[in-house]
Amino acid sequence: MSDSRRTALYDLHLELGARMVPFAGYAMPVNYPMGVMKEHLHCRAAAGLFDVSHMGQVVLRAKSGDVADAARALEALVPVDLLGLQPGRQRYAIFSDDKGGILDDLMVARRCDDLLLVVNAACKEADIAYLRAQLADTCEIEEIADRGLLALQGPEAERVFQALAPGAAAMRFMDVAVLDSDFGPLWVSRSGYTGEDGFEISVTNEHAADLARALLADEAVEPIGLGARDSLRLEAGLCLYGSDLDTGTTPVEAGLSWAIQKVRRAGGARAGGFPGAERILNELEKGPRRLRVGLRPEGRAPMRAGTPLYVSETGGEPVGMVSSGGFGPTVGGPVAMGYVALDLAGNGRTVWGELRGKRLPVKVSALPFVKQTYKR
Repeated sequence: MSDSRRTALYDLHLELGARMVPFAGYAMPVNYPMGVMKEHLHCRAAAGLFDVSHMGQVVLRAKSGDVADAARALEALVPVDLLGLQPGRQRYAIFSDDKGGILDDLMVARRCDDLLLVVNAACKEADIAYLRAQLADTCEIEEIADRGLLALQGPEAERVFQALAPGAAAMRFMDVAVLDSDFGPLWVSRSGYTGEDGFEISVTNEHAADLARALLADEAVEPIGLGARDSLRLEAGLCLYGSDLDTGTTPVEAGLSWAIQKVRRAGGARAGGFPGAERILNELEKGPRRLRVGLRPEGRAPMRAGTPLYVSETGGEPVGMVSSGGFGPTVGGPVAMGYVALDLAGNGRTVWGELRGKRLPVKVSALPFVKQTYKR
């Protein structure tokens, strides 16, 4: 990991006994001494603190000075209503390509004078280059390199964070705000990627470790690594770019049609106008050829990404593939997501996953596997 970049919490991770691994160009904690299983369950029961500083934070400002112009410009790259996004709110978005595939998924927050984007770590350099190539005439694009990003997730998150950042408790799911604290102004969204209530907190690198220590000082909070972050988001039915989403997958196939508001669909006031619009709008109207579904393998053996799926126990060609899979600690058994032909996507349908040359039954299941607890 000598070539890996370090977040502002690197030394704290080592102090806490983290097992570090290279991830998206960074040295990141995969787990702490508690272990992935207990970390996962602790986040569901109390509160978990995640270092997500490897994610990209990007500010988009219109050269005109009008934030609506920045929203209008960004709408040319995503099939999402950003002009209708109110100040102090955040929305999930997708960078689509000319063929309707997904370049990345991201969060877009509308603040008073700008848009704040949070993009995936593995894609952030390409995303920023893409933004600059497409929007440089109308917008200033600034990568925020001097701020870390923490995620505090779980049923105790509100109580813990409110004590350090008054005003946090008044926020609702997908609200964004700047909150004063002893650690400087915090850029906060009430969101996360575990299915639990919680906050994502942008803090200057200078104060990141002190804020993390203050949060961890509460007995309800434990540090959580990438291993449990993955199992938590999988149980919550949330996509991972590079596994469940890629340029070969459209938003409709991925089950993300809910993220495309009516105004951007056929017949809407700003229909289309984004890359791949023809295919995406056609799939919205007529349906895709395949669909992302939840999968519940029978037995105890997890089915990992890449496991082929078949319509019967013997013979035939694959009809789909697992895109994410593992053991769900809250569920108490294996869970997975994957893509199957549309006629196989009904809940309760049995398909067969092939593990080590043997096919095992898998039930198509509704998502999420664990009820989401966002504060709406």
